[in-house]
Amino acid sequence: MKELKISKNYLLLKKWWETIDLTNYEKSFFNREIVFFNQQLFRLKEKKIRIGIYGKSGVGKSTVLNSLLKKEIFKTDIINGSTKEIQTEEVTLKDSTLKSIEFLDSPGFDYCNIKFPEKIYSRINNSDLILFVVSGDINRNELNEISSFIKDGKKIIIILNKIDLYNKNELKEIIENIKFKLPKTLDIPIIINNKNNLKDYIRKLINQYGDILLIINSLQLADKLFLRVKEQRLKKRQKLAQSTIGKFSTIKASAVALNPFIFFDVAGSFALDTALISELSKIYGLKLKGESSRKIFQNISINNLFLGVTQVGVNTSFNLIKKVILLTAPFTNGLSLLPYGPIAIIQAAIAVQSTKILGKLAAKEIFIRSKAPFIEPATMIQNMTFNDPEIFNHLNIYFSNRNLNNNFISILP
Repeated sequence: MKELKISKNYLLLKKWWETIDLTNYEKSFFNREIVFFNQQLFRLKEKKIRIGIYGKSGVGKSTVLNSLLKKEIFKTDIINGSTKEIQTEEVTLKDSTLKSIEFLDSPGFDYCNIKFPEKIYSRINNSDLILFVVSGDINRNELNEISSFIKDGKKIIIILNKIDLYNKNELKEIIENIKFKLPKTLDIPIIINNKNNLKDYIRKLINQYGDILLIINSLQLADKLFLRVKEQRLKKRQKLAQSTIGKFSTIKASAVALNPFIFFDVAGSFALDTALISELSKIYGLKLKGESSRKIFQNISINNLFLGVTQVGVNTSFNLIKKVILLTAPFTNGLSLLPYGPIAIIQAAIAVQSTKILGKLAAKEIFIRSKAPFIEPATMIQNMTFNDPEIFNHLNIYFSNRNLNNNFISILP
């Protein structure tokens, strides 16, 4: 059943990735994210879970991994900073849905001689599970690092190491103080590294939830890549949409200012507005037919009083005035034509402003109606069911921050 779930999600993600038609520029621009995602997709296919270990220098990260593996794989020293770059070790699993675990050992995040610390953070952040090692109460820097992982939707376990430095009451006080500093809405396990305590906990967690952790992290990485591509494309479309709105504003301003006939003026404005909506729909990937464009225009005009009034009421009134001016011109020796120019300029200004408002509202409406031709990775996560929701309550924070940070309406024209 678990193997089937992994295979199903792998095929879904593979199919999703094949539908993302990236340009050469996008492939170059998002190269790092694409590499990370493809590596994760391969691990999902191979049923290989990745566990990263993180913390400040001197807390015993390498020692914790060695105790888990029961081998002296990772270098340790009495001097802080013995680990200077990411080191990995893969362990084959028997009698398990997952085939192997890849452990990542990392330098202390506060170690001053680290080259490219952001790359180290990124690799750990791409892990399916993060073991954050501390050797006592957490300080501000440690809390900031933990908060960064939490906001990014990562599953974290805090490992309390070097417990021989404290008595029983001191350990209890430290654990309570750490819990007090962590978000109250998130149940982050704090595991004491004592004998087989940690190893038993990790083994049980991987057996129960390893497949789900692997799947969720794969979907999250896909979702982050999707959001980055979507944002970049919307920024590009924003410029094109603004240019299109500007072009139609100029055409309408000229037509409205020069045309003295009410019927042709109103009808022409409607036609131009419908054409503008049709052009914007092509820009944002929602190809509307004439009737659909007219319905969007009608809905926007009805819901936006200013737009409706300026489109019909104000322009009709000005056109009546212009018609009267033209009819009375022969009887006033042309003096009645004097206000014609200013009125035409005012009409042109109103036409420009109303077209810009219409364009912005139409772009928003079209963007909301537009649907991707595939199931988005975030939707795949939301469609999943969990037997033990508390284990995956970090997803609520991920989606909360995702919605806050990716309000694409602001990138519309």
